[in-house]
Amino acid sequence: MRTEDHPAVNGRGGGARASTGAASASNLADRFTAALAARDAAALRSLFGSEVDFRGLTPGRCWEAGTPDALVNDVILGAWFEPGDVIQQIESVQSGQVGTRTRIGYRLRVQNAGGTFTVEQHAFCDLANGKITWLRVLCSGFVPVTEPDARAAAGRGAPLEGISS
Repeated sequence: MRTEDHPAVNGRGGGARASTGAASASNLADRFTAALAARDAAALRSLFGSEVDFRGLTPGRCWEAGTPDALVNDVILGAWFEPGDVIQQIESVQSGQVGTRTRIGYRLRVQNAGGTFTVEQHAFCDLANGKITWLRVLCSGFVPVTEPDARAAAGRGAPLEGISS
C-alpha cells in the first residue's frame, strides 16, 4: 500500500479520531501514522526538516537522533519497528495543539513471530516551514494483545490489508 492510498490520509476513515487541534495537526498526524504503517521511509523522511532534534523513550531505552535519515532508518524503521514486525492496523490517531507545539498520538496493532501486540506512541513536535524540526516521543512498548482485547478491537480501526514488512 502506498502512503497516499491509506484511508487516514484521504479522509476515508482510519480509526477513532479524537482531534482537538488545528487541521494542520490532524493532517500531520494522519500522514505520519500512514507513512509509519506503510513502512514508507521516504514519506516519513519528507515530514522532517534537514536536521531534527529527536529524543524518544521506550520501556527499555532512551533514543536520540539528529537527522531524518538516522531517525527513520536507525530508530523508527530500524529498531522500533523491525523488518519482522507487520503493522496490521491503525487503531486510532489523535492530534492537537499545546500552544505552538503539535501533539500527535497513534495506536497500532502489530504482529511478529512473538505474537500480536498493541503499540501506542505519543509525540510532541515543533515545525518550521511545515517540517518537523523538534520531536519528543513516548512509547508504550509492544503490549501483548489478550483475547478480550482482540474481541473489543474487532470492527474498529483501519485494517491494513496487503501491508507487510
